[in-house]
Amino acid sequence: MSLIKLLREQQQRLDGVIQLLEQERELLAAADIDGRQLAAIAEHKQRRLQQLEATETLRRNVQQRLGYAEGATGARQAAEEAGCLDEWESTLERTRKAHRLNTMNGQLVGLRMGQNKRLLEFIHEAAEKTTYGASGRVRAQPGRFNTSV
Repeated sequence: MSLIKLLREQQQRLDGVIQLLEQERELLAAADIDGRQLAAIAEHKQRRLQQLEATETLRRNVQQRLGYAEGATGARQAAEEAGCLDEWESTLERTRKAHRLNTMNGQLVGLRMGQNKRLLEFIHEAAEKTTYGASGRVRAQPGRFNTSV
């Protein structure tokens, strides 16, 4: 497979990952998160990332087989000599965009987790201040008179 074909395939797969990351971001930013939809996106994203990794491994193998150095320098040189430097640059830009979106989504998840933690702490605190005991009788509250005696 030619380098230009591999790069275009990577771009298509990156576009799919980017689309899923954007959908994920929208769900995470919504007031009421749809857990099932979020799980489905995560599953699709995992499959696409595996496909992308397979294409990237093939591209690196072709690069190495053609005698270019490993890493970004060799990849750039291979793309330049194959006349597809624009495709290589486009692939890199899509990779950077996917990375930014993934980082932002991770931050949104962190914010959601913080919100959930604070909500749970509030619920636990409120439960400890319940005005009724297990027997259904009013409990004594700090700073209040116990009228159930």
